[in-house]
Amino acid sequence: MSIFDFFGMMTNDIAIDLGTANTLVYKKNSGVVIDEPSVVAVSSDSKKIIAIGHQAKVMLGKNPDEVRVIKPLKDGVIADFQVTELMLRNLILRAQKKRLLVRPRVIVCVPSGITEVEKRAVRDSALHSGAREVFLISEPVAAAIGADLPIDEAYGNMVMDIGGGTSEIAVISLSHIVVHNSIRVGGDKLDTDVISYLRKKSNLHVGIQTAEKIKMTVGSAYPLKQELTMDVRGRDIVSGYPVTIKISSEEVREAISETVSTMIDAIKRLFERTAPELSADIAERGIFLTGGGALLKGLDEKIRKTVDLPVHVVPDPLECVVKGAGMVLDDIDRYRQVLIKKIED
Repeated sequence: MSIFDFFGMMTNDIAIDLGTANTLVYKKNSGVVIDEPSVVAVSSDSKKIIAIGHQAKVMLGKNPDEVRVIKPLKDGVIADFQVTELMLRNLILRAQKKRLLVRPRVIVCVPSGITEVEKRAVRDSALHSGAREVFLISEPVAAAIGADLPIDEAYGNMVMDIGGGTSEIAVISLSHIVVHNSIRVGGDKLDTDVISYLRKKSNLHVGIQTAEKIKMTVGSAYPLKQELTMDVRGRDIVSGYPVTIKISSEEVREAISETVSTMIDAIKRLFERTAPELSADIAERGIFLTGGGALLKGLDEKIRKTVDLPVHVVPDPLECVVKGAGMVLDDIDRYRQVLIKKIED
């Protein structure tokens, strides 16, 4: 037995889907062990962590000056290196159940359009957080593996991964991305669309958590068989007092229509750069949607009607990317070619 094999037996390697909205951790031989919002609450003076994940998210918009609630990732990449490092260290320790006999190998999922500087920031952050070795994998590739698509064949597979900060569209063949399009528009933009719409139309100011709840409860990209309504509480901009109004799925659809169109336009632009043979494969099998944004009601139908192609929402779209990275982790020799080449210092 080599020393490498010995270390492999003593450690639990992990895969991390480091997302703008949520961070998921897959532990080798254990599956998904952590699914938390990418939010950190820290003390304003000492930078000490107060809460991470769900506990920190409930503080958004309710925190005093002494507590800073931070979303350390923006548009799918690190915006606050120090806080990201603190969050990663906490997640790695939790995944290892605070037993770090040997530091783990870590696979981190990153947007396909990430720059070299951003790749280095992700790698360094994971290394400083306790990883002994860091591999990077593009989110669309991890999503395709998690969706059990035949990416190692000479066949075109189109995946659209809609996260909080980015939407990644890629055509994958022979274990590599042939063409891709990465737009910094995702679920977070839909939330801000809802906030802007309510402010303009109803003089109502709501917070980001309320907007997210509206999107998830009554939001839709395509007309529903039975339209939905919900009560929304917020602050009246004119009077300054708390008020409650009713909002419908038709109104939310109007609010987010421009952003949904931007996502679909990204698919159209990608087809302009896709080889005819690959386009023919995609026409046969369709487009596969992953990520939290894939759960938006009617999005698959809206894309289907617009591009006239089959569209499929994969099972468990929220976990698809991290599960794909976990499959790579479980059989890294087989999937080594899908990993992004190591970043040089």
